[in-house]
Amino acid sequence: MSEARSVLITGASSGLGAAMARRMTGLGWRVFGTSRSPREAQDGVEWIEMDVRDDGSVDRGLARLFERTARLDGLVCNAGWGIYGSVEETPLARVRAQLETNYFGVVRVLRPVLSHMRERDTGRIALVGSLSGRAPIPFQAHYSASKAAVEALALSLANELEPYGVCVSLIEPGDIDTPFNEGMDWGEPRPDSPYAARSTRCEQTIREALPKAPGPEIVARAVSHALTARRPRLRYAVGREAALVGLGRRLLSDRLSLALIRRHFGI
Repeated sequence: MSEARSVLITGASSGLGAAMARRMTGLGWRVFGTSRSPREAQDGVEWIEMDVRDDGSVDRGLARLFERTARLDGLVCNAGWGIYGSVEETPLARVRAQLETNYFGVVRVLRPVLSHMRERDTGRIALVGSLSGRAPIPFQAHYSASKAAVEALALSLANELEPYGVCVSLIEPGDIDTPFNEGMDWGEPRPDSPYAARSTRCEQTIREALPKAPGPEIVARAVSHALTARRPRLRYAVGREAALVGLGRRLLSDRLSLALIRRHFGI
């Protein structure tokens, strides 16, 4: 019997990552999921303790991974979170923390896995971006910027790996009903802020939208297609807004696109 294909999913303990892990185990894959705290194997997922913000933690986690398996067929870089606040009032420490997870955390895990896949001349990589990388969210500029960076990374990487049999896909969710807002760093309310009224309306729109959005299974389906299809797509835009964002970016001017975003978020 041939060995089951294997995948490493970062941020697999909840939300999108948990849905991805469930789907891939259901398809018969051997799933390694990362979590910042130790966890026992559960529901077919083998847990790797890893904090993607820390070089040593990533090195130790990957070492444990390759002690358990000699092959890795797929990598899903999913770990991420968000901060909220105006560009003017957000301290640089919070900005750095945002990029440390959402961009540098991707690169930390990605680089050592690339050499493994390239040497085997096969592999699938799925980087989880966001539609906000193409339609930036007001008062989430740094989250949106981190996802735009992941988009650029994915497209550049796809060109670099083209001769080596390693496929790269960008997964771009829109609003998805997950606990994402619960993990959001909303910042400290500042009633005296010149942005207070508009920021409050925007936050309310965001908080009300997610519970009405599709569940994480639709993102998990996109990831499973990227990992298993004979010819995976380079970009998977997922969610109710996917078609509108893609069409808007192609047909509308930046000025009009921004006006529509302001209208959507009530600012």
